[in-house]
Formats: sequence, C-alpha cells, structure tokens
Amino acid sequence: MTDYYETKSQPISRIMVWKAYHKVKENKGSGGVDKMTWEDLDKNLSKNLYKLWNRLTSGSYFPLAVKEVEIKKKDGGIRKLGIPTILDRIAQQTVRAHLEPIVEPQFHENSYGYRLKRNCHQAIDRANHNCNYFDWVIDLDIKGFFDNIDQALLLKAVKHYCKDKWVLMYIKRWLQAGIVQKDGTKTERLTGTPQGGVISPLLANIYLHVVFDKWMEKQHPEKPFERFADDVVVHCKTEKQAKFVLWEIQNRMKGCKLTLHPVKTKIINLTGITTEKYPRKFDFLGYTFKPLWSKTKKGFHLMIAPIMSMKSRKSVIEKLRNLKIHKMRCKIEEIAEKLNPILRGVINYYCKFLPKKTNHLWYMVNLRIQKWINWQKGLSKKESVQWLRTKWKETPELFTHWKLVHP
Repeated sequence: MTDYYETKSQPISRIMVWKAYHKVKENKGSGGVDKMTWEDLDKNLSKNLYKLWNRLTSGSYFPLAVKEVEIKKKDGGIRKLGIPTILDRIAQQTVRAHLEPIVEPQFHENSYGYRLKRNCHQAIDRANHNCNYFDWVIDLDIKGFFDNIDQALLLKAVKHYCKDKWVLMYIKRWLQAGIVQKDGTKTERLTGTPQGGVISPLLANIYLHVVFDKWMEKQHPEKPFERFADDVVVHCKTEKQAKFVLWEIQNRMKGCKLTLHPVKTKIINLTGITTEKYPRKFDFLGYTFKPLWSKTKKGFHLMIAPIMSMKSRKSVIEKLRNLKIHKMRCKIEEIAEKLNPILRGVINYYCKFLPKKTNHLWYMVNLRIQKWINWQKGLSKKESVQWLRTKWKETPELFTHWKLVHP
C-alpha cells in the first residue's frame, strides 16, 4: 500500500508533492531549460513525482538553471524573467506551501502583494483613503529590486522566521541556480531572486518585510504606507516630513544593499502648500492618483481619487489595435467572442473606482467596431453608426462594455 504521508530524512510527504503539482498545473506556464512540457510530465506522472519526492526527502535534489525570458514593460522597457523547469516549480511550491503559513501572520497589514486574501484593489482603496488625509506622498521605486536582493540577508531573514534547515537549504540552492540566457550561455547568479519562480514573490515579501515594513513600523509608525511587492507609496503631512523620511528610507535601502531609482522615486505634492515645484499626481498599480473636483450637496469639493492611468489606457488600446478587428472577416458575434474576455478583464480591474473616467476607452472600442462595419459591409460612416446602434438595441449585452458606453 502506498503511504502518501511517508517521509524520509527531510519531512516532506508524497502528498505534499502531489498537492504542489496540482497547484502549479492550475497556473500552467511553459517549460524550462530541460524542455519538459506538461504533456511529457503527465505521460509518466507517478514515476516523475516519485523521483522528485525521493530527491527532496533525501536532500539530493538540486535545481536546474532557470531559462531567461524577456517581456515588454508598459513603459517600453524590458523585464527579464527566470523560468524554472516544471519539476523545479513543483519543488518550489512544496516548500512555499510549508513556509507561507509560518511567515504570513507576521507580515504587515499594509503589505498587499502576493498574499492570501489580499489584492490590488485593497491596496488602491487604502492609498485613496490615505491620500485624502495626507497632503504629501513619497512614490518609491526600488531599482532592479528582484535582481539586487542580497542573498545572504534574504537567507538571514528567512531563518529568523523559519528554523527548518531543509527549507533554508533548498532556498539557497534556488537562489544560486544559474541562468541560461537566450543565446544558450549560462551565467551564475550572485545576487537577487529570479522573477518567474513560484517561491520568488514570497521571498521578496519576506525581504521587504524586514527591510521596509518593520522598519517603518518602528521608525515612523505615524506615517502610513501601501506596499504591493516592490511598489511602495508613503504618506506624509508636510513637505519637511516627506524630505526627511525619503532621506531616511534611502539610507535604510543602502544599508540593505538596495538602491532607490533616482528619477522614478519622487515626492508628490497632492494638496500641500509650498514654494517649490513638485508633481501633482502619481501612478500606483495601474491607477493615477490626482486631485479632482467632485460635486457634493454642499457644492464642489477637491478630493484625491484613483482613475485609470494613461499608461494603462495606452496599453489596452495597443492590445486592441494589434487584434486588427477591422480586418476580421466574420460575424459580429465572433468579434464579441474575441473581445469580451479582454474587455471584461479591463472593466473588472479599472472600473472598480470612478468607472465613468474610463468612458474615453469605450468610445475608442466602439470606433474600432464601427471601422469593422465599414470594411465588412461597405457602409458609410453614418450608416455604420446606425447599423451598430440597431444591433445594440437588439442585443444590448453583445459587447461587455456596452453596459457602460453604448454606440
């Protein structure tokens, strides 16, 4: 009889590995340097997972190098990801499932990134609340955070919260696994933790919890902040406070082998009085926070509110443009089938706060659908608008965004 709870020299049961397999498979993802696909793994699943478990429990498991993959950032730059092999991701999930319940209760209440029952909208909502009580904001940008984490300090932080030697042993091996670049050359990793690993977000949270969250709690408990992974905003009452706190944070980061980006890190003056010139808005998690006039029963009131950022809007428009909707030769129902998952995702994320501020985007989508009608049916602009309005009246739920802006 197979004992799935059996352990050997390391306290890892087979059921832990099986649970990790199912968790990783939910997220899918491509293979690593060994070129193993999910189909390859599933062909001989029991044998592959048994082999992985056997190595993990005996201490003979060593991860392969991660595969470097480049993806485009919204600002036009390049973000380099390190993709582990599928078996290495399963191994990482096994350790993460053990480590996360230990460190999660220790994390700060203002930390929102990659945590259980916490999300971007909670961080944005909290930032919105604080912006209406604090006139000044420090918008922090840690330069190359994932690439510059000091591995010795990270292991020290993990050891502080988790005494299990096997956890530290495998984390150290993952940190020191090399990188196979696009041209096939392998380089050693001396600092950082590669983005793309299953356990990397948890390690990043542990590091910044010690470096920033707990430090802020001790040194500046009266100044609230929101942190989502390495995206951080700090709130201050006065200009003098903001300058001093930023100076102290710079020194703290320097002492922990991190550097604030000299250009992207800024002091924001939302509604404060000063003789110096500062930016009046900042971006956080795809939203722009800036002063807006709001109509109330007592008249117009100046308030800080989050709206979809220009960078996010351009990114969505670019994605829709690349679909080349106007050149598709199919029925409008098929167009809706292709567009609706994208539109639904945008609405769910960017229409949580002040949805009317996204109307310009939906006008653009309607124009693209109208352009498709021009090409498909050979109608004039006026005729295509009329055709689209008739279609909306017949099936008002055809396109997801029509509940916000119809033709």
